[in-house]
Amino acid sequence: MNDVINTIMGHRSVRQFKEAPLSGDQVETIVKSAQMASTSSYLQAYTIIGIKNRSVKAKLAELAGNQTYVEKSGHFFVFCADLHRHQLAGQMENVHVTESLQTTEKFMVAVIDASLAAQNAALAAESIGLGICYIGAIRNHIEEVSTLLKLPDYVIPLFGLAVGIPAEETGQKPRLPLENVYHEETYETDETKLTAQLSEYNETISSYYEKRTNGRRNDRWTEQMARMLAVPKRIGIKTFLKSKLYMKKN
Repeated sequence: MNDVINTIMGHRSVRQFKEAPLSGDQVETIVKSAQMASTSSYLQAYTIIGIKNRSVKAKLAELAGNQTYVEKSGHFFVFCADLHRHQLAGQMENVHVTESLQTTEKFMVAVIDASLAAQNAALAAESIGLGICYIGAIRNHIEEVSTLLKLPDYVIPLFGLAVGIPAEETGQKPRLPLENVYHEETYETDETKLTAQLSEYNETISSYYEKRTNGRRNDRWTEQMARMLAVPKRIGIKTFLKSKLYMKKN
């Protein structure tokens, strides 16, 4: 395998960082790498906000459920879906673009563009020896995060990326069986086969947790997912999106 694939295959979430800031060169490399991701129709519909200020990181850590590694990261990146500059482009060219920007399709484009850019950023960071952890929990209090970061209409915070020097070696969680996520030609609809694959994966995950926690935990993946999905979360997101002028059209 080449170095790129080795970096991909070596991914793991890092939640313990040495309290050392990233250098300006490291930040620039990560952001420029993010910018080289594919983008739908050249829209580049995202913005990345870098947080160095310790007090701002501390506030974001609090809003994300008191995840201390947000505060202690070397640099915290917030990836935002952003159609604000496209609104400005329409104004500059005297073209009415609002109806297009407010479609569900353009919302999806902005989310996908931001996600592709973020994964490039994550790979760039890991390739230079840094650790990363995605933080979706900034959406727990999405309005407060938006206000804190002074986000205008058409800009919404999607997730954070904590980056820094790993303070310890972390384990790697086993992924779903390839057959469970990769289907050829059509979707595999044989639920007996899919359930058997998930049962096998349950055993793998249960053993992983039991070993990692010295027997204090051995829950199955399907058990974990069912428990998490039993109670809807962040149900105010749709209202917030519309307040930012997203998805107001079909």
